[in-house]
Amino acid sequence: MTTPQPVRFAAVGLDHAHIFGQIAGLIRAGAEFVAMATDDPDAAIATKVREVHPDVEVADDPDELAVRDGIDLVVTAAVPDRRGPIAVAALRAGKDVVADKPGCVSLDQLAEIEKAVAETGRFWSVTFSERFEVKCVIKAGELVREGRIGTVVQTLGLGPHRVGDRGHLGDGKGRPDWFFDNQRYGGIIADIASHQIDQFLWFTGSETAEVVASTVGNFANPDTPGLQDFGEVLLRSENAQGYVRVDWYTPAGLPTWGDGRLMVLGTQGYIEMRKYIDLEGREGGNHLFLVDQEGTHYIDCSDVVLPYYPALVQDVRERTTTAAPQQHTFETMRLALTAQQNATVRGAAR
Repeated sequence: MTTPQPVRFAAVGLDHAHIFGQIAGLIRAGAEFVAMATDDPDAAIATKVREVHPDVEVADDPDELAVRDGIDLVVTAAVPDRRGPIAVAALRAGKDVVADKPGCVSLDQLAEIEKAVAETGRFWSVTFSERFEVKCVIKAGELVREGRIGTVVQTLGLGPHRVGDRGHLGDGKGRPDWFFDNQRYGGIIADIASHQIDQFLWFTGSETAEVVASTVGNFANPDTPGLQDFGEVLLRSENAQGYVRVDWYTPAGLPTWGDGRLMVLGTQGYIEMRKYIDLEGREGGNHLFLVDQEGTHYIDCSDVVLPYYPALVQDVRERTTTAAPQQHTFETMRLALTAQQNATVRGAAR
């Protein structure tokens, strides 16, 4: 049997720390990391990526690298307002694209991406890492599909984060300027709540939904009104409801960046996930609690296999979208961007 050639990928845009997980996940899945480029090569994250991967080519021009021959897949964690244009250029050059969330920052950008996907037959995947890279969420999906809690009628997703003053890497440099400009990062709902919207659609089996109400605000950072530090969304599909709350209020006393929680309510039970910490309880993350007709259960998720990156590599080779169906990705971003665009604005946010 002939061994297939490895999928060759380039990282175009190294502005968010999620790029480390994207690169590592693709390498573990057997893809070959061949080149990187970014708009700000002196940024802390870009510097760290080069240190972690010293043997990978560093190209001068990210726009050239996005369309270069010999590359199968482009992965990007650029500043969010750059992700859409990078994706469109790469798609039109015959590459598949994996973008950090939010995959784009406006409905116009989303329309351009959808057009490029339709015309080229390439796929655009957004790395919703709070599902794809969290073992307890994958396990909860298995339990739901086994029928352990009956029919899912609601999800409650909480995505607290910490602004912090030490930077993404604890290097003392703080957050970059674009982090405080909602036109560049897309706003708190597009940026963070897209995770919870993805989970709502996935757990409830909803192909589409509507935004019933949404709010953004700045209540704790009036000196940086471009930072939206609070957001909430109410969702409804034909068969389920969803509530999302995201914020930048995680206190310094919590030993991790955020107490991410997800609750899935079924007609015969419910599941709660404490993704990153169990307060005053078990060490580590990926804590899953199940209540069903038989009793209460704590489920160890340490052996759960994360399927996203291996499926991505297979999708490049086989021209499929098993890692995340294309329409699911489009619908998740459509809902997130619609909720962001139509949100009631409170406090000091602008």
